[in-house]
Amino acid sequence: MFGYVLPALDKPDEENRRSFQAAYCGLCHTLGRRYGLASRLFLNYDLTFLVMLLGRSCDASPRRCPVHPIRPRPCACESESLDTAADVSVILLWWQLQDGIADHTFLRGLKYRTASVLLGRAYKRARERQPGFDASTRDYLARLRQLELEKCPSLDRPADCFASLLAGIADCETDPSRRRVLEQMLYHLGRWIYLVDAADDLRDDLRSGCYNPVAVRYGLRDGVLTDEGKRALACTLDQSIRQMAAAFELADFGDYSSVIESVVYHGLYQVGAAVLDGTFRRGGKREQG
Repeated sequence: MFGYVLPALDKPDEENRRSFQAAYCGLCHTLGRRYGLASRLFLNYDLTFLVMLLGRSCDASPRRCPVHPIRPRPCACESESLDTAADVSVILLWWQLQDGIADHTFLRGLKYRTASVLLGRAYKRARERQPGFDASTRDYLARLRQLELEKCPSLDRPADCFASLLAGIADCETDPSRRRVLEQMLYHLGRWIYLVDAADDLRDDLRSGCYNPVAVRYGLRDGVLTDEGKRALACTLDQSIRQMAAAFELADFGDYSSVIESVVYHGLYQVGAAVLDGTFRRGGKREQG
């Protein structure tokens, strides 16, 4: 996961901000409780979105932590959905690190190797708790790796691999109707994340020689999309968001409905546009004009 999933950045809403903050802090504390300090170092906004999709209640209480020792922050209370989100987060983080190791030389990949060692014990515990998701993640990433080695010219094939990987999280949901909704939302979210990340990493990937489906699809050599290319990519990104929105309307997400709505109907569009015009910065920050 990459840190692109955010609520609306230009429409501040105190209730949504509090819900998102509570989910973020709740996942952070749950990661620490279940997997130790190292796992908390890799927390990002995309992983927080999983908490809101898997849970319905936003019960929270003020808690302090080493990062905020003086002023307590709203923190989602312990729940099964938080535990599940922590489990799949560790598995996703582990395999993301393995992908980073495979994509880089020994020296350039040293940070991924170091992080992988730090997360190793946590990953083993998460794999024991969610063996099905771990196995499917490994299989989809192997398929994705093969497409990358082949320099696949299609946007859809590698994006579908990552989308199917993320949709596998829905298997943690026991209610069949809700599971189908989550499958659709997570599938199209995964597709959107994969393509946005590829667009965001264009120059770095071309400089390092890493496979980038956007660069291959549009025949780029300098890492800059033409206006026509931007419009075409924006169209496919927006289509994934519309599919997410259609699925979102079919289920009740309880206390998190408002903040999820903000993400789906505003935040994703804003982040996608910022990536394409070159103003997005990790952590949700943008260049100031």
